[in-house]
Amino acid sequence: MADAPFLSGKLLLAMPGMADPRFERSVTALCVHDENGAVGIGISHKRAGIRLRGLLKQLDLDPGEAPDEAIHHGGPVEPGRGFVLHSDDWGGEDTLQVVSTSGKLWAMTGTIDVLRAIAEGRGPSRWLVALGYAGWGPGQLEDEMTRHGWFAANGRSELLFDTPTDERWGAAFKSEGIDPRLLASETGAA
Repeated sequence: MADAPFLSGKLLLAMPGMADPRFERSVTALCVHDENGAVGIGISHKRAGIRLRGLLKQLDLDPGEAPDEAIHHGGPVEPGRGFVLHSDDWGGEDTLQVVSTSGKLWAMTGTIDVLRAIAEGRGPSRWLVALGYAGWGPGQLEDEMTRHGWFAANGRSELLFDTPTDERWGAAFKSEGIDPRLLASETGAA
């Protein structure tokens, strides 16, 4: 399966000049990619007007020990649905482990139990919360990868959890040895 052209565990980086302005300088943590399509969580833009403690209160959860962290814009699909990308030291009933050929990278949970655990101080050691996701149908992402739009960088948990949100796009390119200031905004033909 290591030879499969699937990109689970990669970070999709929007190329300069991407046709869809919603994804400008975006970084999407690709959690699932197989023959049925792909699902990723945006990690490069924060949602305005909502933070974690406010979200917990909206869900009738006591914020308890939860820090008042920013909520990320996970993507344009189901923008009211929440997801938590987190370290693999916590797992719930519906937790998906995201792995690459080098091993476990991070986990994704889309159920309220992870938010409750964070509020109670027994959640994962590292995490970020997002509303919405980016989704692709069968073959759609593969098609987009052949055009000027996305670059697939290696997934690194430190880019998710240790790099400030507004620095993730540039840092992910730099982690691949690419200076994003030198990227062209369109694809040429030889």
